[in-house]
Amino acid sequence: MKWSFGIGRIAGIRIELHVTFALFVLWIATAQGFRAGDPLRAVETAALLLLVFACVLLHELGHALAARRYGIRTRSIVLLPIGGVARLERMPEKPVQEMFVAIAGPAVNVVILLVLAAVAALVHVSPHGDLAGGMLDALFTVNTMMLLFNLIPAFPMDGGRVLRALLALRLPYVRATRIASWIGQAIAVAFAIVGLFSNPMLVFIALFVFLAAGEEHALVQARSSLSGLPVRAAMIRDFHVLQSDEPLQRAVDLLMDGSQQDFPVVEAGRPIGVLTRAELMRALKLGGPLTPVGDAVIRRDEIAEPMEPLDEAVLRMRRHGLSGMPVVDAGRVVGFITMENVSELLLVQDALQRHVARA
Repeated sequence: MKWSFGIGRIAGIRIELHVTFALFVLWIATAQGFRAGDPLRAVETAALLLLVFACVLLHELGHALAARRYGIRTRSIVLLPIGGVARLERMPEKPVQEMFVAIAGPAVNVVILLVLAAVAALVHVSPHGDLAGGMLDALFTVNTMMLLFNLIPAFPMDGGRVLRALLALRLPYVRATRIASWIGQAIAVAFAIVGLFSNPMLVFIALFVFLAAGEEHALVQARSSLSGLPVRAAMIRDFHVLQSDEPLQRAVDLLMDGSQQDFPVVEAGRPIGVLTRAELMRALKLGGPLTPVGDAVIRRDEIAEPMEPLDEAVLRMRRHGLSGMPVVDAGRVVGFITMENVSELLLVQDALQRHVARA
């Protein structure tokens, strides 16, 4: 995610901190310190915020570790001012599995609440009970709110995913997603209206939920439309391939002559990656037009096969953040698949379905 940086790994999962999160903590802590006229108050506020986001991190780890049980990896967990995001490679499509993954986060909050209640009983009788007890009370309140808020059936929040899973037990997955998305977007609109008159943060959360619900529905609809199609249905057959020892000027000439933006790169007949337009521009700035293509391309071994299910290939492209993949048959590059061509295929599929519906 842009503007985020890694701060470590837990259980093999990369933990990232968004720049806005650090600025948010600094701003709130400084504001509290100035308001109280006490630098110690700023330190206490910062400590409380960090403890709150530690709870958020544990919540997201609950999702990630539950997903791992079903063989789904988590690319990273990103901490933002509005909460955390566990970037799973995908959600399980079996309703019971999705329900388990969705409920794992709130379940962590329940465990935290039980621990806090036990610790608070001890801390409140200690000589330092006021400060420590105040923090425990605040953490207890925050975790209670986090638990209740996440159980609201606003897809794709946790409660919304549970709702989608329950619907999918009786309805087709795409239809269940559509209904859950509509409900999520309706709740998001309600959030925004309430936020306008009370808490502006609710407006940002509402925007996130509304857009995320629409995007999730679009992804599920796209996968359904691609289901059963092979990679060759979307691959480009008329394309240019670059040799790793060719100069970047060759890529520039091809870019200017046609509509192709990204180029498969081969070395000794074997594909070693895809030179994207962004990588080309970056390498031109650093090394100039005589730089070998092999020095500019980011080497990846991701390839597709002509008869591979198209939806699985697209999932791998999304998982690795790729704009295109070479299609290889018997060791030879026979095609090129890009997200742009997949989108065009989806448009064609949609037009054909509408034609059949009218007939």
